[in-house]
Amino acid sequence: MSTNPAPGAAVTDPSRPVAAPSSTQLVAAAGRGGSLGLGRGVALYVASVLGTGILVLPGLAAEAAGPASIVAVAAVLVLSIPLAGTFAALAARYPDAGGVASFVRRALGGTAARMTGYWFYFGVCVGAPVLAVLGGEYVVAVLGVERTAVPIIGFAVFVPPFVANWFGVRVAGWMQFVLTGLLVAVVVGVVAVTFPAADAANFTPFLPNGWAGVGLAISLFVWAFAGWEVGTHIAGEFKDPRRTIPLATGIAIVIVGVGYLALQFVTVAVLGERAGEGQVPLLALVETTAPGIGQVLVAIVAAVVTLGVMNAYLPAFGKLGAALGRDGDLPRFFAKGAADGEIPRRALALTGVLIVVYFGLMLWNDLDLTGFILIHTSNMVAIYAAGMLAATILLQRWSPGWWLAVVATIMTTGLLVLAWANLLVPLALAAAAVLVTIVRRARRRRGAAITTPTSTSWEQQ
Repeated sequence: MSTNPAPGAAVTDPSRPVAAPSSTQLVAAAGRGGSLGLGRGVALYVASVLGTGILVLPGLAAEAAGPASIVAVAAVLVLSIPLAGTFAALAARYPDAGGVASFVRRALGGTAARMTGYWFYFGVCVGAPVLAVLGGEYVVAVLGVERTAVPIIGFAVFVPPFVANWFGVRVAGWMQFVLTGLLVAVVVGVVAVTFPAADAANFTPFLPNGWAGVGLAISLFVWAFAGWEVGTHIAGEFKDPRRTIPLATGIAIVIVGVGYLALQFVTVAVLGERAGEGQVPLLALVETTAPGIGQVLVAIVAAVVTLGVMNAYLPAFGKLGAALGRDGDLPRFFAKGAADGEIPRRALALTGVLIVVYFGLMLWNDLDLTGFILIHTSNMVAIYAAGMLAATILLQRWSPGWWLAVVATIMTTGLLVLAWANLLVPLALAAAAVLVTIVRRARRRRGAAITTPTSTSWEQQ
């Protein structure tokens, strides 16, 4: 049987990774659009950012910086504006399942793109069991059962979002719309109920731990404002991405910023020095002013947040895993589902395995969240730094999007400095990406060395 391709057919080398879509294909794809409209787009972004942070971070930040934690929240919010705007500009122009890794591939090459993809797929995924444990801690506190039930409740959190995403982003998108609406309503309710108990005396001293405490609070709150990159992985699923993504991002920035600032204010103003005590600061906050309804309200918050955030992140992990398979950075088996409209079930299954492994490591570590949060945030900072640098190369120079990228690059560099002590995992994943490049080049050289003598021998016959 002849193996020669038909005239005019494309020749594909099965040993090489599948190429990412060209710039022309991506721009054309931006006009096609998918099933996500403005409402569900806003819901996705709000849930991705205004998520698990509301359960624990206001208390942790108050413990680290005292009343000055409000400054830390405001600083991270200011950083998130150019960051979110830049990701929106990139996603609208280059919609691809690879998300930030695809942008980095275009600007900085394959190895840098592989690093970025690994940081998100393997590093950011560490945050999934944190989400589950946070939800479990709140449910246990509300129900008054033994803390040994936390892992069981936490593991159960994964089931509904996995089922929804197994049937595609259309089903998951409507689920997200409902969950985010509930989340915003509950946040408004918490602030309204607790605000009358605010005490000005809780704002002194304003800097109990100095500016070093503010720096630590900023590092922690990167977790809270991480999520603007999630939409880049499913940009091709939006209706009219060039219009919808920037508009959805802008609306979400306002909602998220007001929500986090209001929660941090009432946490400090109402709880004072008690803000950092215990596993469930939000419960302590609500119980201070509404002991009759506090537990019910917090139970609703915990359920909505954990389900909503997982439902927002799973399609991003799935699409990125498929894109990594398509580009040869994971085994080709996982490439199925990378195209717009397809469901990346194989990559979703691999994501599930990773989450189970990380969940086991957290159990082994006695459910201590701090280390896992810092691993998650350090990988996010590395992704943001690479993505913003790529944006300064890809976006039209002197355009509004380019200026946002320049500002965000400077600010993410500052975050890298703050996170330097926690960059071990991102560095290890970067080393793995470099190793893949070295192995791949060695195989190509070996293949060329085998092919050349064979060709010469044939020519001499």
